[in-house]
Amino acid sequence: MQDTDAMTDTPVTEMSFEQAMSELEKVLGQLERGDVALDESIALYERGAALKKRCEEKLKEAEEKVAAITLDADGAPTGTKPVTGL
Repeated sequence: MQDTDAMTDTPVTEMSFEQAMSELEKVLGQLERGDVALDESIALYERGAALKKRCEEKLKEAEEKVAAITLDADGAPTGTKPVTGL
C-alpha cells in the first residue's frame, strides 16, 4: 500500500469517529488516484469498508445519546433515559 505511513496501526474497532473518518478519506483518496496495484486496491477497499462501518456505528451511538437526553420545563437537560426502538 502506498503512503502506508498515512495509515494508522490502530485497530478500526478502537478508533474514534474522527480517526476513522480521517483514515477513510485517505483510503478513498488512494483508491481514486488509482496508483496502487490491484491487490493493494482490494486491501484498501476492505479497509475502507471497515472504516465506513465504524463511522456508522459511532454516529448511531451519538444519535442514541442525543435522543436519550430529557429536558425540563425550561429546556435544560435533566439527565438521560434509556432509548428503545432505535
